[in-house]
Amino acid sequence: MVDENTVRLRGHHLLCLLTYKGLGYSPEFVAGMTATAARLVAGSIAEIVEGPDDICEPLCRTEEHPHCHEATVPERDRRALSLVSKLLDRPLKPGDRLVLDERLRARFRSAYHDGAFEAACALCEWQPLCRDIAAGGYKGTLFRSALDPA
Repeated sequence: MVDENTVRLRGHHLLCLLTYKGLGYSPEFVAGMTATAARLVAGSIAEIVEGPDDICEPLCRTEEHPHCHEATVPERDRRALSLVSKLLDRPLKPGDRLVLDERLRARFRSAYHDGAFEAACALCEWQPLCRDIAAGGYKGTLFRSALDPA
């Protein structure tokens, strides 16, 4: 059971959060992503899960054709966890927990900017926008605190 200080997060959402500016597939998705970003910045722990997480699970129950069941999504999760594992120099798998503090968020942003996660994002329709956001220094993104470097 996950407690109130834990956010269930699928692999590719670790990367989506880096460039998240309040845009998404639906108003419900945006609300979930915004709430998740705020909780993680406030210090909640991310627990890696396989399949729908706290962001997309509510949509999977209500949408006729939920994004979380598209064929490319599990592959993006697998690729993201593999590449984040390389960055962390340790395996990262479902059930593992991370505190995404300012230092780690900055490390992830730097790696994303330098192309380290490109293979995980290759199947995603949002990749061009995310590249532009990273190239622009992540200006206006929501997965940061006031103390995070710009």
